[in-house]
Amino acid sequence: MIKVAVVGVNHIGNIHCRAYRQHPDTELVAVCDLISERAEAAGREHRVPHYADLRKLLEKETVDVVVVATAGVEKGSHHFAPAMTAMEAGVDVFVEKPLSNDIEEARKMVAFAREKGVRLACNLNHRFTPAAYKAKELVEQGKLGELLFVNMRLTIRNPQEDTEWLHMRALHPHSVDVMRYLAGDIARVQSFMTKAPGRQSWSTASVNMEFASGAVGHLTGSYDMSMRHPIEFCEVAGSEGRLIIDNVYESMTFYPHHSDELTVIRNSLFGGMKGFDDTFDQRIGRFIEELKAGAGPDAISASGADALAAQEAIEAAIRSHKLGGAPVEVPQGETR
Repeated sequence: MIKVAVVGVNHIGNIHCRAYRQHPDTELVAVCDLISERAEAAGREHRVPHYADLRKLLEKETVDVVVVATAGVEKGSHHFAPAMTAMEAGVDVFVEKPLSNDIEEARKMVAFAREKGVRLACNLNHRFTPAAYKAKELVEQGKLGELLFVNMRLTIRNPQEDTEWLHMRALHPHSVDVMRYLAGDIARVQSFMTKAPGRQSWSTASVNMEFASGAVGHLTGSYDMSMRHPIEFCEVAGSEGRLIIDNVYESMTFYPHHSDELTVIRNSLFGGMKGFDDTFDQRIGRFIEELKAGAGPDAISASGADALAAQEAIEAAIRSHKLGGAPVEVPQGETR
């Protein structure tokens, strides 16, 4: 049984608590939050000990994994301290995205996990769907031939204005990760951004990409769209075929260039994913499977290194925009 503690027990943290309570191979053993009243309420709801200090939790409880579901500026500024504390104690860590909104902190987290030999994973849940699994399989089997381009669109409605870069740093770890999952490392980016009427932040963005493989791509992202319509679209094309993933999990269609026979994976009405929240269960389930199998730190899906690579591309896009749309190289660290 894998023993889990959750740090940060607001809305997302409580989703994690329920997931680990319900999973047959995990046990939620404690919760922690800097706001003691929130920690106490979560402890009472989930019937586990509660703490306001992670160090004390780790001293008193036997823990295999610490889930960092804190928030902060740009949804990530409170991730660094608890993740580093847990890794210092030799405990595996699962962090909400972004790994950190500060690229230097994100780099330190990945380097420290490697130094300590612990697993560091990130909740990049958009790639954890049957549609994405099939798309990845087709790419790896060479069914698309040599990859030529990847087009991605991720748009939701978020009126928050924390900082001018909230949209890029908080939302696009997901979209960039899906693009990397299917097409590999990103070498260069060029970006242009705009502000919707009344906005103070760069709420809509257009990012051109060049992949290390030589393929090219494009990301359109926005915090200004309606949530009533599909939020995500991904198109991957190669010399032998093209595939489309519709709305994260709804379907995957493969169009071979030299045949009229399509391959379609659609979400089943019975037994399929019931909604977007099921991506959490899919992602957490994969993490637990890998822990049970004894996967090494470098074999974890959507690892800290993957999350860092996505964040490097985002920071490069921000630099490109600041430079008036000039192409910017993406730093290539030690990623899987």
